[in-house]
Amino acid sequence: MSPHATDPTSYPDVNAVLRVLLPRVQAVLGDYFTGMYVHGSATSGDLDPQRSDIDLLVVTTGELPEEMLPVLEAMHARITASGLKWAPKLEGSYIPVQALRRYDPNNSQHPALRVDGSFDVDGHGSDWIIQRHVIREKGIVVAGPAAQTLIDPVQPNELRRAVLGTLREWWAPQLHNHSRLQDREYQAYAVLTMCRALYTLQHGTVVSKVVAAKWGQQNLGERWAALIERALVWEHGDTQPDEMSETLGFMRHTLERTEQFEKPSEAHGCGSFHNHP
Repeated sequence: MSPHATDPTSYPDVNAVLRVLLPRVQAVLGDYFTGMYVHGSATSGDLDPQRSDIDLLVVTTGELPEEMLPVLEAMHARITASGLKWAPKLEGSYIPVQALRRYDPNNSQHPALRVDGSFDVDGHGSDWIIQRHVIREKGIVVAGPAAQTLIDPVQPNELRRAVLGTLREWWAPQLHNHSRLQDREYQAYAVLTMCRALYTLQHGTVVSKVVAAKWGQQNLGERWAALIERALVWEHGDTQPDEMSETLGFMRHTLERTEQFEKPSEAHGCGSFHNHP
């Protein structure tokens, strides 16, 4: 690790896996390495050993040669099997500098380590406008230059449009295909994500799931407050009953509320979610 980032996060177990990961990534990438950054719950104080992942971004000088990808895949597989606490929960992308500065849907196919441990080239959707903002403003440097030097500022209405795009691209289809929502953990994740989406549409900024959920309990109506609370406190092995129906209802409710932000007259975020039943 670089001298200024020997303990980049406030979590010793996370730092332990980063100390193993960084030199191995640098060894594989060589001159292609620009920097490594942590984002997500490890930077917001909301890291939950039961359900959080360690979100990573590796910035490269350019597109990686195809023959380098299986070497990265094998390296990540070894770290996943290392026995380090957070090793199986690493998730991240390898994005070239020129593709990172501003999101371009025509340049959005990048190598990625998935949360299930697989490694491949994945499409990066509208949510990466949001991720870029989070990394720029709150990301932790493990090695490399400050993220602000690599990523242009993301404006509030760009964040709103990204949220609308993510809801359309990823969440709306799940109202009809419920396969992911069969999982109780994913139901809780969906509820908290809806809160974050509505918070960003309302305020033009991004906060943690916990902050957004507590805002949602106060502002999205009594009908949803208990569902949000159960999503907040859900843990692995929890005996809470299945919440498929209520989760789908909250997703529909969220998508209905976003309609005002789809209208040209609402393009600057002047709609309000407060005090709706």
